[in-house]
Formats: sequence, structure tokens, C-alpha cells
Amino acid sequence: MTSRPRILVVDDERAIQTLLSYPLEGEGFEVVQALSGETALERFDDTISLVLLDVSLPGIDGFEVCRRLRADGSPVPIIMLTARTDEIDTVLGLELGADDYVTKPFSIRELTSRVRAALRRSEMLAKAAAATPAEPEAERLVVGDLSVDLAGRSVRVRGEEVRLTFSEFEIVALMASSPGRVFTRDQLLEQVWGDAEYRDPRTVDVHVRHLREKLEAEPSEPELLLTVRGVGYQIGKP
Repeated sequence: MTSRPRILVVDDERAIQTLLSYPLEGEGFEVVQALSGETALERFDDTISLVLLDVSLPGIDGFEVCRRLRADGSPVPIIMLTARTDEIDTVLGLELGADDYVTKPFSIRELTSRVRAALRRSEMLAKAAAATPAEPEAERLVVGDLSVDLAGRSVRVRGEEVRLTFSEFEIVALMASSPGRVFTRDQLLEQVWGDAEYRDPRTVDVHVRHLREKLEAEPSEPELLLTVRGVGYQIGKP
């Protein structure tokens, strides 16, 4: 019998805990509740499948919880819950290692869609890591100065290793697998996040801008990650 995925729900409002826990349990998930960042860190263990993490927590806030989980090497999907709409907060959460974010108010249908998509990505990554290793050449993508190690999930640009978040790596690996192909925002949302429903296409723009800051010699004049106006983005040219 397959065990139910365990979701750690971190929010300091009991009403929100109830609002989230009941439908998630109805969808077949087991919910572990935490009303503070400190409690979340205490209750997190290797049985947790995903973390729903409110940004605005008393004491240790959601950003710090995310940072500590990633510093400990946990690959578990983290979805940030935020009432903030400032792009800088979104970028900070993603930079600290969050996989996705949901802006309040949101529908339960939207939230469960995000949760299932994140769990699918996590499962696919685990299966890929457990698969029989391929030949080294097949595990590495090279586009100009960019080198992507698929097995090691690492990226080098001009010989220097660049640290990317989970989603940033997925974007780069996908686009580098088809140099010169133009990907629309919806295609990137579908293939990297699992679906485009409920998602703001600007999510892709935030990631691309942040990737350029990490990959390009001159982010304002990109030579690797290019914009095709009115269509989307491409890495390299055909």
C-alpha cells in the first residue's frame, strides 16, 4: 500500500491552517501543521514530501525557514505562500531555493494544482537520479560558453560553476537541449512547472532576468539567453 504524501503546512493563522488542511486531506494528502518557523524546522524530517510555507511568520520568517532547509541539503519541493506582490520578494524566495509561490488570495483548486505539479517534478527528478547512468557525453549539454551537466545538475559558464535554483536549472536544461528553439512562456510553464493554469507568465520573465544575472557577462546585453520579441526565449541560435 503506497503511503500518502506528507505536506508540512506552515502558517501562523489557525484559520488558514484549517482552510488548507481540510481540502488537502480530502485530496489524499497527509497534513503536518506548524504555526511558526521554529515549529516547522522541528517537525520537518525525511518523511515530508512538500512544504507549503507562508512568508510572513513571527520569529523565524518563511524566507529563513526556506534558507535553512536548503542549507541542510533538502531537495523537498517548497511552495511559498505570500500576500506580498513585490517582485523582489518573489525573486528572494526563488533565490533561496523555493520551487514555486502562490499569492494570496488563491483558490484551493489552484493550490492543489501547484502541489501536484511540484510533487510530479520531484518524483521525476528522483527517478532520473536513480536511473542507470548514461554515457558522460549524453549527460552533458554544451551551447557556446554554457555547459550543463544533467546528471550532476550543475551548470558552468565560461568555465565557472554557477549555482542555480531547482527551477532555474530546469529552464536552462530544457532550452539547452534544443539550441535555437524558441520557447513560449506557456511552453516553459507547462514543461518546467507542470502546467500553465493559474500561473502568471511573468513568473518566467522573473526567472529569465535572474538567470541572465547569473549567466551573462553583461545581463543588459544578453548573448546566451535571448528574447524573441512577441514569442518567448531561446538559448543560442539554430
